[in-house]
Amino acid sequence: MTATTSDPLPSWNDGPAKRAILAFVAKVTDTASPDFLPPAERIAVYDNDGTLWPENPLPFQAAFAFDELKRRVPTEPALAADPMVQAAMAGDFAKLLAGPHLDGLLHVLALTHGGMTTDEFADTVTQWLATARHPRYGRPYDQLTYAPMQELLRYLAANGFKNFIVSGGGADFMRVWMERVYGIPPEQVVGSTTRTTFELRDSGPVLRKTVDHLFVNDNEGKPVAIHQFIGRRPTVCCGNSDGDLAMLQYTTINNPRPTFGLIVHHTDGAREYAYDAVTKSTGKLVAALAEAPTRGWLVVDMQKDWNTIFAGAAA
Repeated sequence: MTATTSDPLPSWNDGPAKRAILAFVAKVTDTASPDFLPPAERIAVYDNDGTLWPENPLPFQAAFAFDELKRRVPTEPALAADPMVQAAMAGDFAKLLAGPHLDGLLHVLALTHGGMTTDEFADTVTQWLATARHPRYGRPYDQLTYAPMQELLRYLAANGFKNFIVSGGGADFMRVWMERVYGIPPEQVVGSTTRTTFELRDSGPVLRKTVDHLFVNDNEGKPVAIHQFIGRRPTVCCGNSDGDLAMLQYTTINNPRPTFGLIVHHTDGAREYAYDAVTKSTGKLVAALAEAPTRGWLVVDMQKDWNTIFAGAAA
């Protein structure tokens, strides 16, 4: 559906969730309202995986990394001998996703991303997005963004909010396509990073990615990243999992400004995936869901609140 002046959120069913969003924006943009937010304080932060696009059957960056492994393992014995690479090739995703920071997956991401220059990496991601298809939907991964959240991004931007991505995904991976897909420029994308080194080559200066993790932007790391890279406390926060709990708390608890917290609850197994406490991928949702009522966070029921799931799709 296409947003109009009369309805900026057409993919949202009429109901409490949609009305809550419209009411919040109305009060914080009304100069006569006691809840008016000056434009400089209209900072909105969004998780990406599971909030703006799916994270099943695997986070999409993991799908990219696994495709890279399939391409490289036959000719790189050292890579093939790595235990986590072997787990990935065997489809042992539980081993890769174990631990609070998904250490096995991070290790595989570092191995497949490290050694390239940032330009080489961007070219590889661009080529993958152009050719790879989601195993369930048969569509390019960057054509599987959530239409209702795309509308929310545009609606908030149109009302003076500055949108930032604050995601556990790799910053370099996301910055390749986010401006084209979400309208969010690279400098407003905060993600996990590995150490990068500068080299002056005969062809000119380059930045080379290493395998050493510099910052994992998840859980309690998200508020830290907001402070370090944005420098303003958000007034809107959108997430979908317990990995976003600290970011939701930082945005809304004892904030002297009006705030809005939103959780995308995956309840639609027919059109997308249904999960919360039990998930085969990332995105476990237990603590944040339990805390939502007392904090006043909006829990969006995907099945009930969204009449369309994917941008450019009929449903």
